[in-house]
Amino acid sequence: MKRTSAFRLAIAFSVLCLTACTSTHSSQDAPVQQFFERHGGSGSAHTNNWAVLVCSSRYWFNYRHMANALGMYRTVKRLGIPDSNIILMLADDAACNPRNKFPGCVYANPGRHLDLYGDNIEVDYRGYEVTVENFLRVLTGRMDNSVPRSKRLLTDDRSNIFVYMTGHGGNEFLKFQDNEEISAFDIADAFEQMWQKKRYNEIFFMIDTCQANTMFSKFYSPNILATGSSEIHENSYSHENDHDIGVAVIDKFTHYVLQFMEGINKTSQASMQDLFNTFDPAKLDSHPGVRSDLFHRPLDKTLVTDFFGGVAQVEIIPPAPQDAAAGTEASESQSQTSLAREILDTFIDPSTLTLSWEQLNASSATVSRHHGGADVDYTKLIAAATESQVTPKTSFTSTLRAWVSSLLILVLISWAAVPRDRSSSKH
Repeated sequence: MKRTSAFRLAIAFSVLCLTACTSTHSSQDAPVQQFFERHGGSGSAHTNNWAVLVCSSRYWFNYRHMANALGMYRTVKRLGIPDSNIILMLADDAACNPRNKFPGCVYANPGRHLDLYGDNIEVDYRGYEVTVENFLRVLTGRMDNSVPRSKRLLTDDRSNIFVYMTGHGGNEFLKFQDNEEISAFDIADAFEQMWQKKRYNEIFFMIDTCQANTMFSKFYSPNILATGSSEIHENSYSHENDHDIGVAVIDKFTHYVLQFMEGINKTSQASMQDLFNTFDPAKLDSHPGVRSDLFHRPLDKTLVTDFFGGVAQVEIIPPAPQDAAAGTEASESQSQTSLAREILDTFIDPSTLTLSWEQLNASSATVSRHHGGADVDYTKLIAAATESQVTPKTSFTSTLRAWVSSLLILVLISWAAVPRDRSSSKH
C-alpha cells in the first residue's frame, strides 16, 4: 500500500513538471508567431533563403542549359542569397571547352554583353558529381559525414527554398547527363521527406525542359509552388543562337524569366502573380504551367523576393521599463561582484597591516599596503563585498532540474522506506 502511494506521488510530480515545461515553451513560441504576423508583409514566415540550381545536361551542344543555370545563379546572388546558401550542380564543361571561342566565359545572348561565368562562381557539384543520387541526398540531407558543409543543404523549418532544374526531359522524367533519369515520383517523395524532417517552410519549384509540367504533377506535400515551361506532349525551345559560339545560348522560358528578374531588386514588391502574368505562350511556343493548390498563400501577396532574394525580417524592440530597471540592477550587482572578486585576487601581507584589532571595526579604518601600489580601504571593500548578494533569475532549465532532482530523491526515499516481503523457506 505504501509503495502504491509513493508511485502515485511520483506520477503527480512528473505530470506537474511536464505541464510547466509545455506552458513555458508555448509562452516562448507566442512572441515569434506574433512577430511574423506583424511584419511578414507578404505573410511569409521564413527567416532564411536557399537555392538549389541543377543543370542536368553535359556536352557542348547543351551550352544553353548551362547558361540557364548560371543565369539563375547570378540572379539569386544579386538579390541577396549568398554562395553559402546556394547549391549549384553543373557539368561545367562549356567555359573551358576547346570549341569555345571565348575561353573561360559563358554568355546568354548573342551580343555577349554579360559573362555569366566570370571569376566569382562556386560550383558545388561538378561534372560526374551531378547525379540523381547526389541531388536527392542534397534535398533530404542524407549525407555521409565526410561531405563538407559547402555541399549540404542546411535548411530548417523556417527556410524558403528555390529549386531550379533544366535539361532534357519527357513525360514525368528528366535525364541526367544522358546516363540516368529522375522521375516526378522521386522528386515528390524527396519533398515529402523534407517536409517530414522539417527541412523547409516553403518551396518554389521551377523547371525548364520538354513536357516540364508533368514533373510537378505528382507533388503532394504542403507549401509547394511550382511552375514549368511546357505542357505534356510539348517541347521547350531555345531562344536564340550565337553564330560565333555556334550553338543556342539560352532557352526561351528561362530567358523571359530572367528578363523579368532584371527589373527586381531586394526591396521590390513584385509578386509571384506578376511573374506568372508575363508568361506568353506566343513568345514561348509552349504553354507554361503553374501549380498552386499545395501553396497556402495568395500568389498576389507572395513576393518574388520570398524565394529569389535573401531578405531577412528584423524587429528592434525597446526594453520595457521593468526590463530596463532589472538591467540596471543587474549591472550594479555585476560591478559589486567584480569588486568582490578583485578583493579575493589581491594579496595581503599580514606584516604590512598597521591597524590594531579594535581599529578593524571602525568603518573609516584603512590598511596601508607597501607593495608599490596605492592605499586600499579594505574594510569598505569587504563591507561592499558582503552586501553584494547577487540573486540571478532562475532559468527554466535550472527550475526543471531542481524539480526532477527532488522527484528522484522522493522516489528513492519512498522505495527504501517501504518494507519488502521476504518469504521464509520451510525445510
